[in-house]
Amino acid sequence: MRTGNEPVTARSPLRLRFWLSLWGLVWAAAGAAAFSLAGRPGWAAACAVVALVAAVDLAVVVRHIHQGPHYQPGRDVPPYEPPRRR
Repeated sequence: MRTGNEPVTARSPLRLRFWLSLWGLVWAAAGAAAFSLAGRPGWAAACAVVALVAAVDLAVVVRHIHQGPHYQPGRDVPPYEPPRRR
């Protein structure tokens, strides 16, 4: 059921974003190292940029997790306001 105010009350699955950005950071860093050892500077730079983006996302996610329930409400808080009776 949609209420029409999802951008205001939307939640981000922070733990999932944490693990996905960590996974991306590890693989991108490994790719950058492997491509630089193989003598492919263009691909190494591309992987380094992806690793940088993943590291920034990881920092933002960790910051939001540490801010507490404002970004990660508990199970007792509904995901959005219930619809009003007409």
